[in-house]
Amino acid sequence: MGGLLLAVLLLLGAVAPVAAEPPRRTSDDLAVGIRLVDAPVSRRDDERAHRYIVDHIRPGQQIRRRIAVTNLADTRHRVQLYPGAAAVHKDGFTFAHGRGGNELTRWVTLERSELVLEPDETATVWTEITVADDATGGEHYGVIWAQISPDPDPSKQVRQAARAGVRIYLSVGPGGEPPSDFRIDNLTGARAANGAPMVTARVKNTGGRALDLAGKLTLSNGPGGASAGPFNAKAGTIGPGRSTVATTPLDPGLPAGKWTARLTLTSGLVTRENAGSITIRTPQRDENPQLAVLTLGGLASVAAALLAAYAYRRRNHSR
Repeated sequence: MGGLLLAVLLLLGAVAPVAAEPPRRTSDDLAVGIRLVDAPVSRRDDERAHRYIVDHIRPGQQIRRRIAVTNLADTRHRVQLYPGAAAVHKDGFTFAHGRGGNELTRWVTLERSELVLEPDETATVWTEITVADDATGGEHYGVIWAQISPDPDPSKQVRQAARAGVRIYLSVGPGGEPPSDFRIDNLTGARAANGAPMVTARVKNTGGRALDLAGKLTLSNGPGGASAGPFNAKAGTIGPGRSTVATTPLDPGLPAGKWTARLTLTSGLVTRENAGSITIRTPQRDENPQLAVLTLGGLASVAAALLAAYAYRRRNHSR
């Protein structure tokens, strides 16, 4: 019996429960929640694998995961479950509308395709992904959707629906999993159209798997020795070989001038960092009247920057 159990685990891939909070109830008429219950034991330290189905297997192999579906609406609903196509393009992770499929969705089997759930009721469903023997190598993307679509109301012209999904990032091929890696270049200070300061950076996916990047940015050595942060940075999803611009919004009251910026981004178990000198220029009056600085020559500009830095440091130190 022990040998049989070991064989099953080797075939399916050992999984462990995912520590995740259940979806929260909303006040919407239609609302559904879905989350991953299992993650591979080999990825227990990978936060990304606790939210999405992330794995690497060979053609002909199978993996199994449990998903939990919750009715977050105020009334009893019929919830439909189905796989849908997705892709990673220059705009990040995108999914097909409706029930459009792709090669990956043909490999997905759901234990149940429909659930009837009372308000706040949760049901757990097994999902199997059996990769075809002649599967195309490389990364494949999809979504396991949970959808509420009430019967149409003849008195309403618009039909309502709600759906939520769990992403799938499945790498297929012989041998081990392709490495994940990226680099951060060109840290630059900038201002948004409304005049708010921000820092941008070019991020390049140099590995063989898609990345979901997020992290923190800190500022130091600013005007008057000021420091600021950390600020939330997000670059989104980047496919293998692609680049994107990571943007970090900053405090609107941040004084203009030179700063040392340090950006740290993480995807799964991979973390990279870059630091450099940036300049936040003085906002133009047409960008943000509230932040505009009226100057009378170079001395007035310098004085205004020093006063802003002094005030910013006092405000942060008093928190």
